[in-house]
Parts: sequence; structure tokens; C-alpha cells
Amino acid sequence: MTAKPRDLAMDSNAWPFVEARKVLARLDGKQGDAIRKRGYVLFETGYGPSGLPHIGTFGEVCRTTMVRKAFEMISDIPTKLIAFSDDMDGLRRVPDNIPKRDHIEKFRELPLTSVPDPFECHNSFGEHNNAQLRMFLDTFGFDYEFRSATECYKAGLFDDVKMKVLEHYDEIMEVMLPTLGPERRATYSPFLPLCPWTNRVLQVPVIERNLEKGTFVYQDADNQTYEVQVRGAACKLQWKVDWAMRWTALAVDYEMSGKDLIDSVRLSSKICRILGGRPPETFTYELFLDDKGQKISKSKGNGLTVEEWLAYAPHESLAYYMYQAPQRAKRLYFDVIPKCVDEYLAHLGNYVKEDEAKRLQNPVHHIHAHEASVPAPQAGLSYSILLNLASVCNSEDKAVLWGFITRYAPEATPATAPMLDRLVGYAIRYYQDFVKPGKVYRKATEAERAALSDLLAELRKLPATAVAEDIQYQVYEVGKRHPFDDLKSWFAALYEILLGQKTGPRMGSFIELYGVAEMSALIERALKGEDLAA
Repeated sequence: MTAKPRDLAMDSNAWPFVEARKVLARLDGKQGDAIRKRGYVLFETGYGPSGLPHIGTFGEVCRTTMVRKAFEMISDIPTKLIAFSDDMDGLRRVPDNIPKRDHIEKFRELPLTSVPDPFECHNSFGEHNNAQLRMFLDTFGFDYEFRSATECYKAGLFDDVKMKVLEHYDEIMEVMLPTLGPERRATYSPFLPLCPWTNRVLQVPVIERNLEKGTFVYQDADNQTYEVQVRGAACKLQWKVDWAMRWTALAVDYEMSGKDLIDSVRLSSKICRILGGRPPETFTYELFLDDKGQKISKSKGNGLTVEEWLAYAPHESLAYYMYQAPQRAKRLYFDVIPKCVDEYLAHLGNYVKEDEAKRLQNPVHHIHAHEASVPAPQAGLSYSILLNLASVCNSEDKAVLWGFITRYAPEATPATAPMLDRLVGYAIRYYQDFVKPGKVYRKATEAERAALSDLLAELRKLPATAVAEDIQYQVYEVGKRHPFDDLKSWFAALYEILLGQKTGPRMGSFIELYGVAEMSALIERALKGEDLAA
């Protein structure tokens, strides 16, 4: 008897299904009754718009959506995803990668939605970055509801739980104070009032509380005292308390966060319980590193942006990068893009051959779970092959590459294979920007010239329609006949002499695509000592 998809999902060890089963367990017993009564399970992702949107933030939404869709396979209860922006936070540091930094410096400690937009296209810096976030999420086709902290505070959505913070003030302080240094303990309060004169977010101690009136009193640096209403937007909460308050007010069921927030999750979970809430199921992912192994920072801009990735590769490859080993630290820089594209394409090719159980393990299932169906692979050409084709053609014209592709796969056209057409454009752009500037062709040694002459003779014996396997066999045999230390050295010589790079494609597949006659002509040029970079 064939297992049902839900049963297969319940047994799958793909990490989104493992996480989804944690959420499913929340529905057991009396605690699950409130969720069922509400009618949906709530997933949340948080965004701190203090700098331009970072690819890691978007990865959080992508991964959370994978868990959400996995949950929908094993449960009939509807789901929602909230993308929440902490845009009422004060601007503590002006990012390095924005215009008009000196001007924006004047607005430090103001809520991000009160800081002017340095890009001059929105009402505030917070709104600008929120728009960037939504643009990316819409590009992926995510189903989500956007929430702004500023709007929620002003609308009174958090008022009841903020009053609980006032009520349980001492208990919350008992949780927070042991985690702070002496100086911070002296001024710490869960409440951050907004200065009535400057609108700056203030870090000041509370000297008096009045639960009946719903107010607290603070003293400023000039020893002046001010009474603040807890309800409304005259104050916000310190972020760990704010996180717990949000979990409680919205009844969040699932949220993931980075490794650097492990202690914050623990503290916010304690505070959430004090406020009468139930902490969500959580998942900790590792942080992204730049090409030097340093943690990527939104303010420093020392990693790839979403726009940079999408300039050189399809969004499916970015989703694949996010899927892979989320609990392992990974470097995020331009060199990882071709590898991610090719691995995604390989999984896509395997998907159509796999049974249903294996498909649930395939990253492609989770990448496309929010779409109607998984797309069919097109022509079977890798990104690396296209990069090398762009390299030998040295052309910025997609039509030139398509001339070779249609000879290799006559049924493929830009209209019938749109993904392949996108890959051709991406490959040309990536080659021009990253590969071409670093290409160094070297001359062949006498021993290598002899091997190249031998290979040229063998290629001339092959028909123009020779397939990759037959071509690869001849390349291997030529390498074996000549005094190379090993076949790896022979292929390295081919790459360095003919392609101007240290590594390259499977030669049989590449020559089949490029053409036996064309490769023969390229070898002839190398033997004559011509400049192949020209």
C-alpha cells in the first residue's frame, strides 16, 4: 500500500518537516485549543530596519516559509506569516553604506520612522527599508502580512500587554538585571519613553509607577521628572521585553533567529511567560560570513545584498542557499553563486526521477512549496558550462551563446526555455564582472604542446555530432598517453592554456556544446601562440 503524502512528511527528516512537527505538537491538549479557536497558526519573522535590508533577513523569511509550507502538509489548520519590522527602535548608529551620513547623524536616537530618508524616496529611513524588505518578499512571491511596530504602537494593539509589563515590572526586572553590567543596571527600565521635545528614544530609569493610572515617571539628565502614559506611542519597550510582548500580544507560534540571539530568546521566553503568554517554537540558525570569514553586518554592508545576488543568478538559487544546512555557518560572497546555481539545477534534474518520499527530502520541494508545481528542468546545461561558453566566446551578446545552445539542443529556444535564457544572461554578466578580469592565459610547455597536438588530431577524427561521452573518452586517453603526473594535471593544463583559469568544466560536455570544430580551432590558435584573450 502506497504511503500518503502526509504520512511521508511525518516521517521525513528534512529540517523543515522536523520544525513543522514541533509546531504541530503545540496543537495538543488545552494549550492548542486557543490556536484552534483563533483558526490559524501564526509564524513570524522580525526585521530590524536600522540599515539597508540584508540578505540574511530575507533568508529568515525564506526559511520560515519553508517550515510553514511543511506544516501545511501535515496539518489542516490554516497558517499566517507576519513580517514584523521593529521600526520604532532608535537609530543608534548611522550605517556606513547610505548617502548623506553626516546629515543623518543629527537624527541618532530618533525612532527609525522619524529619521529622514537619506535616499529621498520615502517619508522616513524606516519606511524606506521596510519598502526594500517588501519588494524582496514580493519578488519571491511570499504570502505574508507586513506589520510595522510604529503603526502597532500608535494603534494601541500592544496596550493591554504593555500594561501587564507595568503590572509585572518587578518580576521582569528580576529577569533582566542579572544579565546587565553595573552601569546599565543603574539606568535600565523595560520602558523607553520618547522625549516630548526631541522625540528621541530615551534610556532612563523609572522612579515611580502607577498601575491604576497606567503611567510611570522618569527623571531626565536635568533632574526634571515626567509622567508617561503606558498606553499609546509615548513609550516603547526595551527590545527583549518588546519581543516577549509581541509574542504575547500576537500569540506567535513559531519564530526563528540567529545564533547571536540565543540568550535573548531565553530571556524573552521567560518574560513572555510572566506576561501570561506562551513562547513560540524557536529555531536557531547560524550566521553568514563574508569572504574573510567575518560576520556579515547590515551597517557595514560587508556581504552580498539581495540585488547583487539577483543580478547574477535566479532567485531559486538564493532560496537553495538558504535551505542548505541552516545550522552551519556559511560564507556569503560572489564566488558561491555559480556553485549554488548548479547544485539547484542538479536537484531540479533529479526531482523528476525520484519517488514521492525522496522528493520530500529534495531541496527543490521546499524551494517551490509555495508554488503550484516544481518547474521542469530545461536543456540540462549547467551555469558553469554557460560561464565557460561565455569565456571562449568572449561575447556580451546572448544570441551568440544561443547559437551554440540550439545546435546542442535544437528544441530549446529563449521562448521555450525561459529559465535557460535567464541563465545565459546571468552567466554573461557574471563572466564579464568576475571571471574575465581575473583570466590569465599561459603558454603551453613542450610536453603540453605535444599533448595538445595529439588531442587536436583525435578531435579531427570525431564527427561534428560526437556526444560528450565519446569526446571525454578521447580527452582521457590523450592525457594517459603523455607524461603528466596525473589526469588532474592534464585537465588543469587545458583550463589554464585554453580557458585562462585554474578550474573548468567537464571537457567532454563543454566541447559537445561549444563544438568539436570550434574547440579544434581554439587548440590550433594556442599551438600557434596566439593571444586567446583577444
